[in-house]
Formats: sequence, C-alpha cells, structure tokens
Amino acid sequence: MTAIHGQPDLFGPGPSLPEGFRYQAGLITADEERDLATAIAGLPFAAFQFHGYVGKRRTVSFGRHYDFGQERLREAAPMPEFLQPLRERMAGFAGLAPSALPHVLVTEYAPGAGIGWHRDKAVFGDVLGLSLLAPCPFRFRRAQGAGWKRASVTLEPRSAYLLRGASRTEWEHSIPAVEALRYSVTFRSLR
Repeated sequence: MTAIHGQPDLFGPGPSLPEGFRYQAGLITADEERDLATAIAGLPFAAFQFHGYVGKRRTVSFGRHYDFGQERLREAAPMPEFLQPLRERMAGFAGLAPSALPHVLVTEYAPGAGIGWHRDKAVFGDVLGLSLLAPCPFRFRRAQGAGWKRASVTLEPRSAYLLRGASRTEWEHSIPAVEALRYSVTFRSLR
C-alpha cells in the first residue's frame, strides 16, 4: 500500500500511485466542512440505481446527470448556490475554469456503503472529488498480465483528489464499505 503522500508504509515499499492522480489534504477547513455537511444533509438524495440494481449509497446530481438506463448525459437541476464556491476551489486545484465543471455528483455513503470497481463514463473528462466527514481507502487497479497492479491512498476528510490521464482512463477505482457516514462531492468536466 502507498501512504497518503506517496511514501511507503511500514510494511515495505508499495506501488506508486497512478500517473495523473493528484491528492491534496486539507483543501477546505473544518468549519467549511461542517457547513457543507449541514447543507448536503438537506439535499434530495435518492438510492443509486444501476441497470436494476439499487446500491447502498444515495446520490444527487446537479448541472448534468448520467442516465445509466439510457446511457447518456441529461440536464439536471442547477448547481445549488452553496456548491459554487467549492466548484471554484476545486477548479483551481485542477487548473481549470469553474465553467469547465458543469456536473457535480454528491454521494452519501452510510456505514456499510461503498462503490465497486469502475471507471467513470467516457462522456466525462477530469474527475475531481472532495471527501467529507470520514476517511476511506481509495483503491486503484489495472490489469497486468494474468493479475492486477494495485495501489491505494487514504482519502482524509476535507481532502481533494484529481483523476486525469492514465489514472482516469487506464485504472479502475473503488471504495470499500465505509465504517462511518461519509459524503463525497464529485465534479466532472465533459469530453
């Protein structure tokens, strides 16, 4: 396993994190996290649905919404005002204009909820996430021979990450079941 800052853990050297992955601890303050979590708790979440499967996590999209049944991007409700300053900060972290991030997905992970191995849909470009309330492992894997090359990082509360380049297009990522309530705010650019 790779530690947060890319240094090996106590059990020896681990694989490096995928090319194009960027991580920043403490992108927002504890007070900002508290205010965001309070506002997020009031959003109109719905159970995540994927081809007849209902996930344990709950989601809500703004700006755009990916319709898994139709396999296409649709218009969604406008981004709430309280998320606008966060979009600006996340865009700055990624070196983008805020307008380059027209989609935001807010996900509620209750204890026991996670997300399986996947790559974000091809209609999206860069993927930027902000982690709130509880830490979680963020795992990567890429096919290598008959097995997998793996890496992971712990997403701490108030931290941000960017998936771009190989980390976005060649690697899958997942989050195992969380132990405590966690919110993630994911902004995506469009291809």
